[in-house]
Parts: sequence; C-alpha cells; structure tokens
Amino acid sequence: MSETAQTTQTTRKAARYGMVVDLDKCTGCGACMVACAVENNVAPAAPGADDRTGITWMRVYEMRNGADYPASRSIFVPMPCQQCDHPPCESVCPQKAVEYDKDTGIVGQIPVRCLGCRYCMVACPYHARAFNWWDPSWPEGMEATLNPDVSTRMRGVVEKCNFCHHRLQAARARAALEGRDTVRADEYLPACVEACPVGAITFGDLADPASAVSVQSKAEGGFRFLEKLGTAPKITYRSRQAWVQEMGQRGAPPPAEEVTHG
Repeated sequence: MSETAQTTQTTRKAARYGMVVDLDKCTGCGACMVACAVENNVAPAAPGADDRTGITWMRVYEMRNGADYPASRSIFVPMPCQQCDHPPCESVCPQKAVEYDKDTGIVGQIPVRCLGCRYCMVACPYHARAFNWWDPSWPEGMEATLNPDVSTRMRGVVEKCNFCHHRLQAARARAALEGRDTVRADEYLPACVEACPVGAITFGDLADPASAVSVQSKAEGGFRFLEKLGTAPKITYRSRQAWVQEMGQRGAPPPAEEVTHG
C-alpha cells in the first residue's frame, strides 16, 4: 500500500450515511425503483415471477388512512433497506454475508458468501430483501446496458439495497487522486436520489450536523418506521399530515387492505 493510500485510510473520518424521504412530495411514480434496478444490474423479472419471488431493492407502498370519501387520503412510501445501525439481519447470518460497515453505516450484502438460507429475510422487519430464485438473464442486446461497476448475482442468494456503494468507492478514488481525505456531499448520491423528479429524497452524512440530511432528520414531522424495535434505521420519513405521522410513529404496518405494492 502506498504512503498516500495509508494516509487516506488512517485519516478518513467515519460517516453515517442516511436518507430523509418527504412523503408529502413523493408521487409514487416509481422512478426510484427503476433507477435502482438499472444502476445495480437487477435483471428483468423471470417468467413466472410474482410479488413474492421477484427481485426489487426498493419498493414503493401506497398507504391509506382508511377513511371514506371525501375524507380518504393516501401517500406513497419508498422503502429500501433501512440501513439500521443495529441490523438484526447481521446477527442471524451464519456465513457473515451481511456486514455493518462502521466507517459508513452501510449494511452490506456479500453475495459470494451467501448460502441462501434466508435467515436475514426473516429477521428483517422491513421486508427489504429479495431472494434470487433464477439465474439473471437479459433480453438480447440489453447486456450492453449493464453497469460495469456492479457485479451480477447468481441464483440462490439474497439481494438488497446498499446505497449504491460502488458510487462511494468511485468518489473515494476521485478524492484520493486529488489528495483529499473526505468525499464531498455532491460526489456521492445513490441512483434513486438522482432519479427522483420531485426531489423527495435527501441523502448525506448523518454524522455531519451541518448536512442537509442531518438537519432534515431532526425537523418536525419526522419519524422512522418500527423504531421501537431498536434497530436504529437511518432512513427518516417526513410528513406534515397528522395521520401519516401517527401511522409512522405507531410503528406497526397498516392492515393488508390498506397497502398496495408499487
């Protein structure tokens, strides 16, 4: 390892990357889901795949207040991996295929270690993981669109959001070339954040009290789903609507008839 690399590794400040999602802005368009799939080489659904057996790293739910018209209201909730500070998925994995990175706060999934037992899927209270039931394949010609920075995964492993970690690696490499030991906020953004047409997702370092994501995460109207479980998710949701805040702070998913999958 070169002297420059050693210095960068030693002086790099630990971060806690997280998101704030403004539910009052989200239109449920699904652009975040598409961008996530394309960026991370998630293959098109195999014939016979359904909501249970398909793969998505981010899911958009529709939540309703359950009232009759004209008092009925609904919102859309993008739900990627919540990147918990105390991830229950990590402790149950027998292969150490799930790792919490203390330098970033990102919960990584390592496909080559995964044996497909799916304990992590059972442990995750957010249903933010998917099992790959089929070998990935793309229509002829679409292979040219694959992202060379992201490995494709084989059949029989679990997949999930990792905050587009390859983009962080690229940003770190750029910073090192320029002699910097920190990554600027504008250098590292996950694909879903860039793709959102209404700017509903704010991303950044929660360890930086001056960052936009840190300030918004502490603002009025913010909540985290199932926070009572003690998983310490790093994705905060915001809404000015009282019924949304109540539903989120209650921490329990709404009844099945009040949820539709995007």
